[in-house]
Amino acid sequence: MAFSLASPRTPAAAIRLLADAPRGDVEVLAGGTDLLLDLDAGRVAPSRLIALGRLPWRTLRRSGGDLVIGATLPLADLERDPRLPRDLPGLFRAVRAVGSVALRHRATIGGNIARASPASDLLPVLLALDARVRLLGPSGARELPLPALLRGPRETSLTPGELISHVVVPVRRPSAYLWQRVRPSNDISQVGIAVARRERAPYWAVALGGVWPVPVRLPSVETILDAPVPGDAQVERAAQEAALRAPFVTDKRATETYRRRLVAILLRRAVHAVAGAPQGRSR
Repeated sequence: MAFSLASPRTPAAAIRLLADAPRGDVEVLAGGTDLLLDLDAGRVAPSRLIALGRLPWRTLRRSGGDLVIGATLPLADLERDPRLPRDLPGLFRAVRAVGSVALRHRATIGGNIARASPASDLLPVLLALDARVRLLGPSGARELPLPALLRGPRETSLTPGELISHVVVPVRRPSAYLWQRVRPSNDISQVGIAVARRERAPYWAVALGGVWPVPVRLPSVETILDAPVPGDAQVERAAQEAALRAPFVTDKRATETYRRRLVAILLRRAVHAVAGAPQGRSR
């Protein structure tokens, strides 16, 4: 399979190349950890690849209480940030859950979001943390809450020629991410649960990955956990609600029954872990 490779140095050049290419005939290369497998397997056959590695988005900074992550920053660089385990422990755990050490040196947060995988380890915790996504395209810049970007498996609301430039996450929020998989690394998670706590009502955010077309928030579970430190009875009701209401599936990774049990167990553990954490400044 033959294709041309473009490596633009500016966002404007990348957007122009992407907007000018026939739809379906071009792929964007961020880290390439998924795309290269698709190319090798023949699942995609573009005539052009646009590599984003030279764009000035390999950045990490804090601004006005937010962590602003450049879309092309390798996950390994985010993992090494010394303040991440304290400020956003759930995000730190989720980053470390992604693949292997070698894979995290290539994989990027922007590429992970754009792939919109149902089994993404990053998307549930980003949803629970109220992350926002900054986009840049032919019509200019805009910012969306993460749920507005996710439409389905490998489907987003990105418009033609539009790219993810940054991910914005409110910092200093107690959070946790727990998952289950057959092997600690490389395998895809059968279930992933993310929880985060705010200083004021609504106190809790809960998100689930691994079983839906896209990872999603669980508002009925969040309503049950309506206290800064919920009691054991509340936590148990929330766990049963998550296990009962979520539309689980049976596939080659796990059965529906197994997933329901996993979700209840992991939700209890995650809520107790966050409820026992010191309350930090949040928004």
